[in-house]
Amino acid sequence: MTFAPYIIGAIFLALFILAVRRIIRKGSCCECHGDCGCCGGSALQQPAGKAIGPVVAQRVLALDGLHCAHCVSSVKNALEAIPGVAADVTLDPQRAVVRMDRAVPDETLRRAVEEQEFRVVSIS
Repeated sequence: MTFAPYIIGAIFLALFILAVRRIIRKGSCCECHGDCGCCGGSALQQPAGKAIGPVVAQRVLALDGLHCAHCVSSVKNALEAIPGVAADVTLDPQRAVVRMDRAVPDETLRRAVEEQEFRVVSIS
């Protein structure tokens, strides 16, 4: 009777347990805390260059709290859910350039970002 399969199985089980404990202790596999596609989150992408009418206003939002591509995508999707808004969001610098084809109050833009758990530092 050979014990090799049992020993190999025990080693794999130990490695699996250590990996799970590390992820639980750390919260995720990266800095985004499980909100990005690499950690099993849903990094939904929206087509770039959302079509809007003629641009009548532009705002630049200085942001805080973006950590990964999923964060950028979340802010972009939230802003572009507002009718008449197209947004380009960057991680470095943490900023959103928002183009609008109609008047959209700054507070509406701020609320869309903050509902995604990010902070608007300023709007210019």
